[in-house]
Amino acid sequence: MPGPGMPAGLVIPDRELIERYSHASGPGGQGVNTTDSRVQLSFDVGASAALDDVQRDRLLRRLGTRLDGTVLIVVAAERRSQRQNRMIARERLATLLRDAMAPPAPPRRPSRPTRGAIERRLAAKRRRGEVKRQRSRPDQG
Repeated sequence: MPGPGMPAGLVIPDRELIERYSHASGPGGQGVNTTDSRVQLSFDVGASAALDDVQRDRLLRRLGTRLDGTVLIVVAAERRSQRQNRMIARERLATLLRDAMAPPAPPRRPSRPTRGAIERRLAAKRRRGEVKRQRSRPDQG
């Protein structure tokens, strides 16, 4: 699904994705120790031919804490089925890439309070000061 900044979408060829399978912990009954249902999906951002230089730089900068060198690794082991875990891993990878490649938000333009808001604030301060003055003891003399 295309994300912001990618009107045509981005297609990563299957040959650039590396899937590894291993035993998953958790439920599975008797087959838990014999089935490789955990999926580890790896994508080398730095060596990908599907990305242009701007996209690659943006991904490397924004996903820097998640990368092992230039490789992005996504793991899925929620389901008992390897096929379902493969789909979950691919969806996670797509979401990560879509979010990281979104163009930066425009810089915030500071706003100013309206004249009416300034006058109301100052009037409230004057009223509050008057209340406090009336609480004090009257001048002796």
